[in-house]
Amino acid sequence: MADSEVIVAVMGATGSGKTTFINLVSGANFVTNDGLRSCTAEVQTSKSFALLGRQVTLIDTPGFDDTTRSDTDILKVIADYLCNAYQNEKKLSGIIYMHRISDFRMGGTSKRNFTMFRKLCGDDTLKNVLIVTNMWGEVSAEVGSAREKELAADDILFKPVLEKGARMLRHDNTLSSAHRILSCLINNRPEVLQIQDEVVNKHKDILQTAAATELARELEEQKRKQREEMDRVRREHEAAVAAQQEATRRALEQERARIAAEEARAHAEYERIQRQQEQARIRAERRAREMQRRLEQEARIAREHEEQRRRLQEEQQRQAAQQAAERERLRRELELARLRQSEDSDDDDFCVVQ
Repeated sequence: MADSEVIVAVMGATGSGKTTFINLVSGANFVTNDGLRSCTAEVQTSKSFALLGRQVTLIDTPGFDDTTRSDTDILKVIADYLCNAYQNEKKLSGIIYMHRISDFRMGGTSKRNFTMFRKLCGDDTLKNVLIVTNMWGEVSAEVGSAREKELAADDILFKPVLEKGARMLRHDNTLSSAHRILSCLINNRPEVLQIQDEVVNKHKDILQTAAATELARELEEQKRKQREEMDRVRREHEAAVAAQQEATRRALEQERARIAAEEARAHAEYERIQRQQEQARIRAERRAREMQRRLEQEARIAREHEEQRRRLQEEQQRQAAQQAAERERLRRELELARLRQSEDSDDDDFCVVQ
């Protein structure tokens, strides 16, 4: 990645203003929606733009409370994009988590969004995280400040991540505000997110990651609460029937049907995740066995090459010994021939002297 390139992911719940923020600062024209219906079903990447001498690219992500897709599908979409980027040597310089300060309270859906966000990032990258509160124009300054303090001080909300290096900033929906927020990330050292490390470096299936495990736990918890709610409605329904409160009974029947439908959906999603995790485990075991077979085959080939090298070396040594012996024999024959020649020469001289 070039030194001047800065990549920032923008995450948060549906309707928190992620896409609006990106359009404002990058000049993109991504589709937005004034309500809570999601318009971002896939990851979107803005065109790069210049800021403080750097080229900045923003990544728009769907929320885990998407209106058209399951949380599992959203996790896969985000994880696939982040892992592909990491494999192409593109690391994030920062992550912005958008939160509506206008929300009266941070409900279960928002908490699940933030929990999944933490599991995607991991604690080691929180120093590169900005929690950006927006929509300040919808509340008074006094109410907004009180909610901001509550979010920062609550152990189950933003306090744990702020203590690990994340920062919380305000966005007033102006370009200068957006530039000020991004300037806090410009000089960050890019970090590897937890899900990138799990999938790319540790070769885990996406469904084996901490984020997927947390999602399964959340769905199980949701099922438990729905069962409790179902039991409560059933008891109230029985009490209403006993008291012959027909109008109340009809209302409770409708409520029970609604909860039953939600429970069935959550149960189906939970079962699907369980099946996918089992399939992921089988795939991981198969890959491990294949890798073991490859390693054993490579070891066998290496042993064969070593045996061939040893045999070749022994053959070369044997040939060298034969050649040395042949040279020695020739040397001796030559030496003997010289001695015989010398003796013949001496005999001739002896005959002449007589």
